[in-house]
Amino acid sequence: MEDSKIVDLYWARSEQAIEETAAKYGKYCRTISYNILANSADAEECVNDTYLHAWNSMPTHRPTMLAPYLAKLTRWLSLTRLRSGSALKRGGGELAAALDELAGTLDSGADTEKQLELRELNRAVRRLLDGLDKTERDVFLARYWYLAPLAEIAEKSGFTESKIKSMLHRTRKKLLRQLKEEGLC
Repeated sequence: MEDSKIVDLYWARSEQAIEETAAKYGKYCRTISYNILANSADAEECVNDTYLHAWNSMPTHRPTMLAPYLAKLTRWLSLTRLRSGSALKRGGGELAAALDELAGTLDSGADTEKQLELRELNRAVRRLLDGLDKTERDVFLARYWYLAPLAEIAEKSGFTESKIKSMLHRTRKKLLRQLKEEGLC
């Protein structure tokens, strides 16, 4: 079923909207959540919460693209659950590894009061992504937005893990250079 038809079902308050969402995007949302939480039960709960949040938000909000909308909800709910502590005790998925990789990009010695506003950093990352070729952008987003393991990215892209690590390293260096040039780091 087309996304616009699924959104119409949400607006019509039809329970079929959730069934159609689960059929089309269930695996996609579970993958995002599992990459963050590393626990199937927690991931499944977050996906169910995603459907609930979509149900509650649709009468007033009409997403133009359903997949990114659901991904954003799933990611936010999974990260919230991770921060709550229950998932951290079970390992926390790929989040810690991905954040460690990005840690060298930002000035860790900066006073938290004076750190970059999230909006400025967001714009800088968007500008970087706009300047990358499709492959680099897809690999960067897979790792740092979807928090996919390196092995999974390598398998899906057809590159070796070593190649993926190298691409990510170069992209992080580009990001750091851009942040320094813009005075954001």
